Amino acid sequence: MVLAAGFGKRMLPLTEKMPKPMVQVDGVSLIDRVLDRLHDASVARAVVNVHYLGDVVMRHLASRASPKIKISDERDAILDTGGGIVRALPLLGGAPFFLVNSDTIWIEGAAPNLPRLAAAFDESKMDALLLLAPVAGAVGYGGPGDFSMSPEGLLAKRGEREVAPFVYAGAAILHPRLFRDAPRGAFSLLRSFERAESEGRLFGLRLDGIWMHVGTPEAIRDAEDAIRKRGE
Repeated sequence: MVLAAGFGKRMLPLTEKMPKPMVQVDGVSLIDRVLDRLHDASVARAVVNVHYLGDVVMRHLASRASPKIKISDERDAILDTGGGIVRALPLLGGAPFFLVNSDTIWIEGAAPNLPRLAAAFDESKMDALLLLAPVAGAVGYGGPGDFSMSPEGLLAKRGEREVAPFVYAGAAILHPRLFRDAPRGAFSLLRSFERAESEGRLFGLRLDGIWMHVGTPEAIRDAEDAIRKRGE
Protein backbone atom coordinates (compact mmCIF):
# COMPACT_ATOMS: atom_id res chain seq x y z
CA MET A 1 0.00 0.00 0.00
CA VAL A 2 1.17 3.52 -0.86
CA LEU A 3 -0.10 6.37 1.31
CA ALA A 4 -0.87 9.31 -0.99
CA ALA A 5 -3.88 11.04 0.61
CA GLY A 6 -2.24 13.78 2.68
CA PHE A 7 -2.51 17.54 2.20
CA GLY A 8 1.25 18.22 2.08
CA LYS A 9 0.91 21.47 4.02
CA ARG A 10 4.61 21.79 4.79
CA MET A 11 5.31 21.63 1.06
CA LEU A 12 3.34 24.83 0.37
CA PRO A 13 3.26 26.73 -1.96
CA LEU A 14 4.04 23.79 -4.26
CA THR A 15 0.98 21.90 -3.01
CA GLU A 16 -1.56 24.68 -3.50
CA LYS A 17 -2.58 23.12 -6.82
CA MET A 18 -0.50 19.93 -6.83
CA PRO A 19 -0.75 16.94 -4.47
CA LYS A 20 2.52 16.27 -2.68
CA PRO A 21 3.04 12.84 -4.32
CA MET A 22 3.28 14.63 -7.68
CA VAL A 23 6.10 16.94 -6.55
CA GLN A 24 9.21 16.16 -8.56
CA VAL A 25 12.69 15.47 -7.24
CA ASP A 26 15.36 15.49 -9.94
CA GLY A 27 12.71 15.24 -12.64
CA VAL A 28 10.77 12.28 -11.20
CA SER A 29 7.61 12.56 -9.11
CA LEU A 30 7.80 11.30 -5.54
CA ILE A 31 5.08 8.71 -6.11
CA ASP A 32 6.77 7.35 -9.22
CA ARG A 33 9.99 6.93 -7.26
CA VAL A 34 8.09 4.86 -4.69
CA LEU A 35 6.27 2.78 -7.30
CA ASP A 36 9.54 2.19 -9.16
CA ARG A 37 11.04 0.83 -5.91
CA LEU A 38 8.06 -1.52 -5.57
CA HIS A 39 8.40 -2.63 -9.19
CA ASP A 40 12.09 -3.33 -8.66
CA ALA A 41 11.13 -5.45 -5.62
CA SER A 42 8.82 -7.55 -7.87
CA VAL A 43 5.63 -6.18 -6.32
CA ALA A 44 2.87 -6.87 -8.85
CA ARG A 45 -0.01 -4.90 -7.30
CA ALA A 46 -0.16 -1.67 -5.29
CA VAL A 47 -3.10 -0.08 -3.50
CA VAL A 48 -2.84 3.73 -3.48
CA ASN A 49 -5.13 5.82 -1.29
CA VAL A 50 -6.16 9.30 -2.41
CA HIS A 51 -7.91 12.31 -0.88
CA TYR A 52 -6.44 15.77 -1.51
CA LEU A 53 -6.50 16.45 -5.28
CA GLY A 54 -7.06 12.73 -5.67
CA ASP A 55 -8.22 13.04 -9.26
CA VAL A 56 -4.77 14.40 -10.21
CA VAL A 57 -3.05 11.39 -8.66
CA MET A 58 -5.51 8.98 -10.25
CA ARG A 59 -5.03 10.43 -13.75
CA HIS A 60 -1.27 10.19 -13.37
CA LEU A 61 -1.35 6.59 -12.16
CA ALA A 62 -3.64 5.48 -14.98
CA SER A 63 -0.62 5.38 -17.29
CA ARG A 64 1.43 3.00 -15.11
CA ALA A 65 1.68 -0.63 -16.16
CA SER A 66 3.67 -1.98 -13.23
CA PRO A 67 2.86 -2.40 -10.49
CA LYS A 68 -0.84 -2.68 -11.27
CA ILE A 69 -2.65 0.05 -9.35
CA LYS A 70 -5.84 -0.20 -7.33
CA ILE A 71 -7.24 3.02 -5.86
CA SER A 72 -8.59 3.29 -2.33
CA ASP A 73 -10.75 6.39 -2.71
CA GLU A 74 -10.92 8.55 0.42
CA ARG A 75 -12.15 11.74 -1.23
CA ASP A 76 -15.31 11.54 0.88
CA ALA A 77 -13.51 11.54 4.23
CA ILE A 78 -10.34 12.45 6.11
CA LEU A 79 -9.13 9.16 7.58
CA ASP A 80 -5.50 9.80 8.60
CA THR A 81 -2.91 7.08 8.07
CA GLY A 82 -4.45 4.34 10.20
CA GLY A 83 -7.99 4.90 9.03
CA GLY A 84 -6.84 4.93 5.43
CA ILE A 85 -5.19 1.55 5.80
CA VAL A 86 -8.28 0.07 7.46
CA ARG A 87 -10.45 1.24 4.57
CA ALA A 88 -8.04 -0.36 2.11
CA LEU A 89 -7.76 -3.73 3.88
CA PRO A 90 -10.40 -5.42 1.64
CA LEU A 91 -8.20 -4.53 -1.35
CA LEU A 92 -5.01 -5.68 0.36
CA GLY A 93 -6.15 -9.15 1.40
CA GLY A 94 -5.20 -11.19 4.44
CA ALA A 95 -1.43 -11.50 3.97
CA PRO A 96 1.33 -9.17 5.24
CA PHE A 97 1.91 -6.22 2.91
CA PHE A 98 4.41 -3.47 2.21
CA LEU A 99 3.40 -0.01 3.39
CA VAL A 100 5.27 2.92 1.82
CA ASN A 101 4.70 6.64 2.21
CA SER A 102 4.36 8.28 -1.19
CA ASP A 103 6.93 10.91 -0.23
CA THR A 104 9.66 8.66 1.17
CA ILE A 105 12.89 8.62 -0.76
CA TRP A 106 16.26 7.00 -0.24
CA ILE A 107 19.43 6.07 -2.08
CA GLU A 108 20.02 2.33 -1.97
CA GLY A 109 23.13 0.87 -0.39
CA ALA A 110 24.68 -2.48 -1.24
CA ALA A 111 21.36 -4.35 -0.98
CA PRO A 112 17.88 -3.06 -1.98
CA ASN A 113 15.86 -2.26 1.13
CA LEU A 114 12.40 -3.55 0.27
CA PRO A 115 13.65 -7.08 -0.46
CA ARG A 116 15.66 -6.87 2.77
CA LEU A 117 12.45 -6.05 4.65
CA ALA A 118 10.65 -8.99 3.05
CA ALA A 119 13.47 -11.37 3.93
CA ALA A 120 13.58 -10.17 7.55
CA PHE A 121 9.84 -10.24 8.23
CA ASP A 122 8.77 -13.07 10.55
CA GLU A 123 5.00 -13.08 10.96
CA SER A 124 5.20 -15.52 13.86
CA LYS A 125 6.64 -12.77 16.06
CA MET A 126 6.10 -9.51 14.17
CA ASP A 127 3.00 -7.44 13.52
CA ALA A 128 5.10 -4.64 12.02
CA LEU A 129 8.65 -4.40 10.69
CA LEU A 130 9.71 -0.80 10.09
CA LEU A 131 12.54 0.44 7.91
CA LEU A 132 14.58 2.80 10.09
CA ALA A 133 17.16 5.37 9.05
CA PRO A 134 19.94 6.50 11.38
CA VAL A 135 19.33 10.11 12.36
CA ALA A 136 23.02 10.77 11.84
CA GLY A 137 23.52 11.03 8.10
CA ALA A 138 19.87 11.48 7.11
CA VAL A 139 19.55 14.22 4.49
CA GLY A 140 17.20 17.09 5.36
CA TYR A 141 16.20 15.73 8.77
CA GLY A 142 16.78 17.71 11.95
CA GLY A 143 14.37 16.04 14.37
CA PRO A 144 14.98 14.08 17.57
CA GLY A 145 14.37 10.64 16.04
CA ASP A 146 11.53 8.18 16.59
CA PHE A 147 12.83 4.88 18.00
CA SER A 148 15.60 3.07 19.76
CA MET A 149 16.26 -0.53 18.70
CA SER A 150 17.50 -3.53 20.64
CA PRO A 151 20.12 -5.91 19.19
CA GLU A 152 17.23 -8.27 18.37
CA GLY A 153 15.42 -5.51 16.46
CA LEU A 154 12.70 -4.75 19.01
CA LEU A 155 11.65 -1.12 18.92
CA ALA A 156 10.95 1.34 21.72
CA LYS A 157 9.32 4.69 20.98
CA ARG A 158 11.28 7.80 21.90
CA GLY A 159 10.13 9.28 25.17
CA GLU A 160 9.11 12.90 25.61
CA ARG A 161 12.14 15.22 25.78
CA GLU A 162 14.43 12.39 24.70
CA VAL A 163 16.35 11.80 21.51
CA ALA A 164 16.47 8.52 19.62
CA PRO A 165 19.03 7.20 17.13
CA PHE A 166 16.57 6.10 14.44
CA VAL A 167 13.80 7.76 12.44
CA TYR A 168 11.01 5.87 10.68
CA ALA A 169 11.93 5.91 7.00
CA GLY A 170 8.36 5.65 5.72
CA ALA A 171 8.44 2.01 4.62
CA ALA A 172 7.36 -1.11 6.49
CA ILE A 173 5.81 -4.54 6.29
CA LEU A 174 2.57 -4.84 8.26
CA HIS A 175 0.38 -7.80 9.12
CA PRO A 176 -3.38 -7.12 8.83
CA ARG A 177 -3.87 -8.30 12.43
CA LEU A 178 -2.15 -5.07 13.48
CA PHE A 179 -5.55 -3.43 12.84
CA ARG A 180 -7.75 -5.84 14.76
CA ASP A 181 -10.26 -3.92 16.84
CA ALA A 182 -9.15 -0.69 15.13
CA PRO A 183 -11.42 2.32 15.67
CA ARG A 184 -13.81 3.48 12.99
CA GLY A 185 -12.93 6.60 11.06
CA ALA A 186 -9.75 8.62 11.34
CA PHE A 187 -6.81 7.56 13.49
CA SER A 188 -3.03 7.66 13.26
CA LEU A 189 -0.94 4.65 12.34
CA LEU A 190 1.24 5.57 15.34
CA ARG A 191 -1.56 4.23 17.56
CA SER A 192 -1.17 0.81 15.97
CA PHE A 193 2.61 0.97 16.29
CA GLU A 194 2.24 1.74 20.00
CA ARG A 195 -0.01 -1.27 20.44
CA ALA A 196 2.45 -3.55 18.65
CA GLU A 197 5.27 -2.18 20.80
CA SER A 198 3.32 -2.90 24.00
CA GLU A 199 2.87 -6.51 22.84
CA GLY A 200 6.54 -6.95 21.86
CA ARG A 201 5.64 -7.27 18.17
CA LEU A 202 7.11 -4.02 16.77
CA PHE A 203 10.48 -4.57 15.08
CA GLY A 204 12.86 -2.52 12.98
CA LEU A 205 15.45 -2.98 10.24
CA ARG A 206 18.23 -0.48 9.65
CA LEU A 207 18.13 1.09 6.18
CA ASP A 208 21.11 0.30 3.96
CA GLY A 209 21.90 3.54 2.16
CA ILE A 210 20.96 7.20 2.61
CA TRP A 211 17.48 8.35 3.60
CA MET A 212 16.22 11.79 2.58
CA HIS A 213 13.51 13.75 4.35
CA VAL A 214 11.74 15.75 1.63
CA GLY A 215 9.25 17.65 3.76
CA THR A 216 9.63 21.20 2.45
CA PRO A 217 10.42 22.90 -0.87
CA GLU A 218 13.86 23.77 0.47
CA ALA A 219 14.61 20.10 1.21
CA ILE A 220 14.12 19.17 -2.46
CA ARG A 221 17.43 20.80 -3.41
CA ASP A 222 19.32 18.85 -0.75
CA ALA A 223 17.77 15.60 -1.96
CA GLU A 224 18.59 16.38 -5.58
CA ASP A 225 22.20 17.15 -4.68
CA ALA A 226 22.50 13.82 -2.85
CA ILE A 227 20.94 11.89 -5.74
CA ARG A 228 23.23 13.47 -8.34
CA LYS A 229 26.33 12.84 -6.24
CA ARG A 230 25.45 9.14 -6.02
CA GLY A 231 24.32 8.88 -9.65
CA GLU A 232 20.87 7.48 -8.82
